[in-house]
Amino acid sequence: MLRDLTDFGRYVCFAGILVLAACGGDEEIAYVERPPEELYNTALDSLAAEELELAVQNFEEVDRQHPYSIWATKAQLMAAYVYYLDDEYDDAIVALERFIDLHPGNPDTAYAYYLRAVSYYEQIVDVGRDQRITRLALDTLQEVARRFPDTTYGRDAELKVDLTLDHLAGKEMEIGRFYQNRSECLAAINRYSVVIRQYQTTTHVPEALHRVVECYLSLGITDEAQTAGAVLGHNYPGSEWYADSFALLEGRTLASTEGDSWLSSLWPF
Repeated sequence: MLRDLTDFGRYVCFAGILVLAACGGDEEIAYVERPPEELYNTALDSLAAEELELAVQNFEEVDRQHPYSIWATKAQLMAAYVYYLDDEYDDAIVALERFIDLHPGNPDTAYAYYLRAVSYYEQIVDVGRDQRITRLALDTLQEVARRFPDTTYGRDAELKVDLTLDHLAGKEMEIGRFYQNRSECLAAINRYSVVIRQYQTTTHVPEALHRVVECYLSLGITDEAQTAGAVLGHNYPGSEWYADSFALLEGRTLASTEGDSWLSSLWPF
């Protein structure tokens, strides 16, 4: 009996400690107001020390304590930048869109647009996966190039637009090859035609034209195959894909691109 009472007493005592601890945990940390420049410089120190989470907290504290100060405006953008550095792209995008909404006329808004676009761009995945993020990257990069054409941001955005278009074209090529390997040539041609029509500046066009030659020959539509070969030879005469198409069409007279072919309408001689 004595042992049971002793154990019970220990249990009650331990439970009391837990209650006290829980009560203590409910107490909020005391709010200590600090000058905005002090908070901002503390955040910069954390950033320099690569303490990114702490840097974000301090930048956001500037905005929380002094929302109408010039330091708050700078801190909002810096918090977004730190999120970007920490690969927290979704948080960076949310913070940047808030900055753009609140400060449309701010001199740093161009950078905010650019960083938002790059935050999408950094998330582009391989062509085997869904390309929703790639299209968002393309839209936001094109917006930067359109809004700020004569800036470093605009020029870099234009370069990234080209790379993004090449990526989207690569996705269409992958799907086209998939259909072609299954002998679904019409479906494959539809995908290759997207590359030829919409992504003419990308590196994938010569292969797309060659695949069209292959598909049309498989379907027995020689005229269209010859037209595709003629377009390929006229625009990419030194391409390895033209050499492959020429081998397939050897002994046939390549058709002129004049006429009703959808290919001839894209590349008239």
